Amino acid sequence: MPSSVRSFSPAKVNLALSVGAPRADGMHEIASWMVTTGFGDDLDVRRLLPGTPSRYAIEWAPDAHRKTDIDWPLAKDLAVRAHRALEARLGRELPVQMRLQKRIPVGGGLGGGSSNAGAMLRALDALFDLRLRSAYLEDIARALGSDVPFLVRGGSAFVGGTGEHLEPLGGHESHLVLAFPEAACPTGAVYRAFDAIRADARVDPARVRALAREAPRADDPFNDLADAACAVAPALADARARIASLARQSVHVSGSGSTLFLVCDSPVHAEALAGAIATECGIPAVPTATAAPAPEEVDGEPRVVASPVDDD
Repeated sequence: MPSSVRSFSPAKVNLALSVGAPRADGMHEIASWMVTTGFGDDLDVRRLLPGTPSRYAIEWAPDAHRKTDIDWPLAKDLAVRAHRALEARLGRELPVQMRLQKRIPVGGGLGGGSSNAGAMLRALDALFDLRLRSAYLEDIARALGSDVPFLVRGGSAFVGGTGEHLEPLGGHESHLVLAFPEAACPTGAVYRAFDAIRADARVDPARVRALAREAPRADDPFNDLADAACAVAPALADARARIASLARQSVHVSGSGSTLFLVCDSPVHAEALAGAIATECGIPAVPTATAAPAPEEVDGEPRVVASPVDDD
């Protein structure tokens, strides 16, 4: 078995997000086109001797653009919870030393914690040579959060229900800019605002599927939560307007916010626009592209354990 694994934890973007009214249980059904990107966190996991207590460390990467306090208990971190959930499912200890270097802003609507959980499940599968099917890991992921099942594999997918329905889609590379304004968009508050604004909302899977047939153009993405997120965080609405004025194109909200994104024509366009947003608007921004998760590094050698596999 390998002694160490590096697992890339990609940010996800909702290129389309349709949201229905709350059900009797308070949950909202969604239809979304989700993609992973080349921007994300790094998760390093080293196997420890049997009987050794696991150790966890979480820190900001030196090149992180929006650093906030890492003040949550380790027991509540999704990567840690994913590790413990897999141990519980297998009925055995999987002792590791984890080092998570974060770049994805906390509460940014990019699925950072969920992606960390997916990365941990993939890393453990490789590290202990478990050879588990993706469907098995996705089943564990469902108890961790609605975005986690998608982020076990990543790539491009239609996501329905409350995150449990996944349909992998063909890849259409899109060049994006992610912008990180200083705005707080608590998910619960955004959904409450959405319920007040659109009490009769109906989820529209057909609209999402139609958009996902080809690479999106600058104005194509949509997000039913965008107005609610901007109402909860006026700073987000202000940043969105300033970036739109500079870019002269549509600026979109990912998930429940607070990250904004723009669709670009090319990597050169994305690079130039990200620089202009940072310089002219004073808002950190990065160019990226849609992509499947990068290969894990096992003992320093790349090994793909995150690519879609045949689960039949």
